[in-house]
Amino acid sequence: MSMLNALQISSSALNAQMVRMNTTASNLANMDVVGATESEAYKAKKPIFKTVMDAHTNNDFQARVSVAGIHITERVNSKRYEPQNPGANEDGYVYMSNVNSIEEMVDMTNASRSYQTNVEVMNATKKMMMSTLQLGR
Repeated sequence: MSMLNALQISSSALNAQMVRMNTTASNLANMDVVGATESEAYKAKKPIFKTVMDAHTNNDFQARVSVAGIHITERVNSKRYEPQNPGANEDGYVYMSNVNSIEEMVDMTNASRSYQTNVEVMNATKKMMMSTLQLGR
């Protein structure tokens, strides 16, 4: 694997972690969104990552991380009796979002750490490439 491949893998992982942070931020922003029915209430979203391996000549493989899709969680939305809420149904119930704020904060922390780790990998690779170029002088 060349150093350019290492940069490419880290770069694609940075993009994937950015998607993860954005979906987590969206979940947290919509945590208090209610609906008159369970289908109208906000459902938390989670990105699905996929490792992609591309074969090239001389058994040289290129790998990258991609986002295969966004999964909508199937956790049940709880309902609450709030007849004064303008979003309530005819029985006075609203359906809360199924976002778990603690789970989302842990996910955001993990995504942030993964992002930082990939930045460090890119910086180390860049430093090795610069050292290699200086040896050629």
